[in-house]
Amino acid sequence: MLVQPLPEPAPSSAVVEKSVTGKRWVMEEYNERLALTLSQRHTLPDIVAQIMAARDISPEEAADFLDPTLRALMPDPAHLKDMPKAAARFAKAIAAKEKICVYGDYDVDGATSSALLMRFGRACGHSVEAYVPDRIKEGYGPNEAAMKALAARGFTLIVTVDCGTAAHQPLAAAKEAGVDVIVLDHHIGEPELPPAFAVVNPNRFDESSEQRHLAAVGVTFLFLVAVHKQLKADGFFENRTVPNLLDELDLVALGTVCDMVALKGANRAFVRQGLRILSTTNNIGLRALLNSSRQKGPMDCGTAGFLLGPRVNAGGRVGKSDLGARLLSSESEVEAEQLAAALEKLNEERRAIEKDIVEQAFTLVPHEVASCVMVEAEGWHPGVIGLVASRLKERFNRPSFATAFDDKGVGKGSCRSVRGIDIGALVIAAKQEGLLTNGGGHAMAAGYTVGHNRYPEFKAFVEVRTAKMIEEAPLEPTLVIDGILAVPGATLDLAGKILALAPFGMGNPEPRFAVMDAVLMKAEVMSEKHLRLSLTDRQGAYLRAVCWRAMDNHIGPALMGLARGARLHVAGHLQINHWNNRTDPQFVVEDVKTCG
Repeated sequence: MLVQPLPEPAPSSAVVEKSVTGKRWVMEEYNERLALTLSQRHTLPDIVAQIMAARDISPEEAADFLDPTLRALMPDPAHLKDMPKAAARFAKAIAAKEKICVYGDYDVDGATSSALLMRFGRACGHSVEAYVPDRIKEGYGPNEAAMKALAARGFTLIVTVDCGTAAHQPLAAAKEAGVDVIVLDHHIGEPELPPAFAVVNPNRFDESSEQRHLAAVGVTFLFLVAVHKQLKADGFFENRTVPNLLDELDLVALGTVCDMVALKGANRAFVRQGLRILSTTNNIGLRALLNSSRQKGPMDCGTAGFLLGPRVNAGGRVGKSDLGARLLSSESEVEAEQLAAALEKLNEERRAIEKDIVEQAFTLVPHEVASCVMVEAEGWHPGVIGLVASRLKERFNRPSFATAFDDKGVGKGSCRSVRGIDIGALVIAAKQEGLLTNGGGHAMAAGYTVGHNRYPEFKAFVEVRTAKMIEEAPLEPTLVIDGILAVPGATLDLAGKILALAPFGMGNPEPRFAVMDAVLMKAEVMSEKHLRLSLTDRQGAYLRAVCWRAMDNHIGPALMGLARGARLHVAGHLQINHWNNRTDPQFVVEDVKTCG
């Protein structure tokens, strides 16, 4: 059998005890009866049904999981607290042509959210201006100076997107200046809400919504659905062209994928439909971005997240923070091409800065890593510390914190977590203890501001909290395997069947297979850090494989040190590769176990 079914749950069984990265490969558990029911009721290949069963997809949920549509999965926006009053206030401002400013975060989620509001305003014949704070000079979220400056310029309504839930003092300043503020956010909230006109956030402390997995761009889309409904009820569109919000799902998909929220419920519908639109988008800014990144053909989550996302982010990381929002809302092809070119250049600069700081950060990690990884330095570029934290987490399988201090002793930090440790809650707890001047985030990622004099206390706080969490639920470096393949079983047909489970991302990871007893025929380096592999078996079957960033970890040296004909096991993802008018299966290697 070329595709081995997943075995009965057996916690002690392992496909591989220890790989070259130190991981234990374990088979995913699943309910055989559920898999059989899914296979029979929905006419699914066994391996697809087994993977769905492992993800606890019920027979009743299966149809919407396999074909996620907005008709079936779109939530009622009015179910979110403060949504009706927020939509009515925005609709009133549009109709009365009030000065409206969208105050956005500088990441992709913030840029796409800002662009949605700007494009909707323009479609209604009204200009919505964007303000994106400078990451280095102003930091994350609303600040008092910006609120007062916007009030002085005559703005009567400010909509914060992907920020604002924890901005108590800045929003109090806006209120005192006579400006209404609507918060559209998804970050974890504290018990006390900021003094805003409305706070629409599925993760606010008193919210009972089941939409906690939405990104800010998803919240913004629901908000515009509610605004659209309000304007229609008010007769606003009687002599105007009615905007088609479905045309904006390409932006919703991009923001959702790049913010790495769980791809379940409405998010699956947003991303499935949005990626289809993105491939042939009418958005001038997105077209320019696709052209500058040389992307052609069908779009998937990987391409959106790793090709487009970093380019949009580049402005906020190392350049001018509003470039992403300006590009995604642009109506001028000339302007869009110029902005895309600027972001392309900034992304190259970001890569160089990131590479340098990551190398420095690795040297600061102690030989024996305990409950977490915490590194800090003066002079690091704060725009890339989130990426540094991600690399540390990937390398050490521990919650990882990177802090960049400026010459005034103010540290901008970012952290990334592993499954089972809610790092956003930890940062909020540290803020409530008075250890941080600002901070917040999600279960898997958060940011914070810390003074140099409080950093030792913060570090001790994190070490104690994470140690306790790990003691309660030990972190074993494991790689979960969904199925076992022989080389001949890694076919184009199987890769196509696996695509039925897309879109892949948080909450629905791309299925991972182990190809056992392969023979390495060739390994060659691409672009200094990637590897291209040729694998066969003893009967001569062939499989093309790649390993991204292999030379940045133990995999690259291990593979380059093997002789031609060496036996090995590889774990990773079976994908379809479109190249040079050919369509072939390609195995993307994530981990390796050498044999002998």
